[in-house]
Amino acid sequence: MSELIDNQSKKRRQALKKLIKELHEGADTEDIKRRFSQEFGSVTTEEISQIEQSLVEEENISVEEIQKLCDIHAGVMGSSVQALHANDFSEQAGHPLWVLKEENQSVLQLINIEIKPYLTQEGNHAILMLRVGIDRLSEIKKHYTRKEQLFFPYLEKKGITTPPQVMWGVDDEIRDKINHVSNVLDQPGTSVSDVRSDIESLVHQVEEMVFKENNILIPLLSEQLNLYNFIKIDEGSDEIGFFLNPPKQRFNPEMETREDTPSVSQGKVEFDAGSLYPEELNAMLNSLPLDMTFVDKDGHVQYFTQGKERIFDRPKTIIGRHVNMCHPPSSVDTVEKIVKSFESGEKDSESFWIQMRGKFIHIRYFAVRDKARNFLGTLEMTQDISEIKSLTGEKRLLDDA
Repeated sequence: MSELIDNQSKKRRQALKKLIKELHEGADTEDIKRRFSQEFGSVTTEEISQIEQSLVEEENISVEEIQKLCDIHAGVMGSSVQALHANDFSEQAGHPLWVLKEENQSVLQLINIEIKPYLTQEGNHAILMLRVGIDRLSEIKKHYTRKEQLFFPYLEKKGITTPPQVMWGVDDEIRDKINHVSNVLDQPGTSVSDVRSDIESLVHQVEEMVFKENNILIPLLSEQLNLYNFIKIDEGSDEIGFFLNPPKQRFNPEMETREDTPSVSQGKVEFDAGSLYPEELNAMLNSLPLDMTFVDKDGHVQYFTQGKERIFDRPKTIIGRHVNMCHPPSSVDTVEKIVKSFESGEKDSESFWIQMRGKFIHIRYFAVRDKARNFLGTLEMTQDISEIKSLTGEKRLLDDA
């Protein structure tokens, strides 16, 4: 029986994929809508995810091509998209998915009240109100960044890569349109008719993204992510920010156990954000194009990087040596003043720059403190910034091999 169900499910996905592939090949949208309604009636978020993934992996359709037509996919499927899963965390006040859904409601409200009414008017007042509305809509960038940086990584770890890539590409298109519209509205003499079509296009794409998030992404996240994932997402949300205002209610799950908590692999060094094996950490630090030296709170050298291009010679024999003994007598007074200012909390950093052997050397000192602001030591960073100082214009392409 289970084999029969699996075969039926496979045939259904193949038929759905065939319809969407025809869309990509230019088939009539209305005909596809009619056939979709006759043959399927509804699809699940999981099916959509699997189809998009297979179109990229098996049919060699690019993510960019799927991105171009994903609004048409949404139009064809419309309200037929269903989340056939028991978990709906978007109904739990304060939950990260509830926050996404509430923000989407605020986005639609802003569009309907603060933007659309002024597209049918003319004059300076209408332009002013559109400027304000688009400026407030630009806060949606925080919403998209939270989605991309906090939610998508957990889908990718599950092997679900294409839907996030497609959605991220559309997010970038919306960001670009917001920037373009803002620039046009800021030009003296701009009329509503000058910018109406651009704003209508922007609004349509934002509304389509709201639909896709509410009906495809949020159910997919509800199904695929666990409690620990959502806790980590909530912890990272404040740093990125929210659309217009922080949520009125915050996520406060009760956890008797942490069964969902991933354990750090044996031998790894755990950090606030991630973990590394010691050999990875050592190689990573030695790959930096600068010298780093750490002096502990008692003034003893505990570590320094060993990159390919060294600015100052540092033999391994200085490990454990007092920092005052590592500088010429003429520099000791300066070093002591820096460390004392760090210890007292008066300063957190200090910088110097010198020219030496044709190089422009930037030397920086940073106070290293724990989360309670207790002084742990001093980090010295030395870098040749000659090439950086000479940079002009922009570089957006790779150099030829």
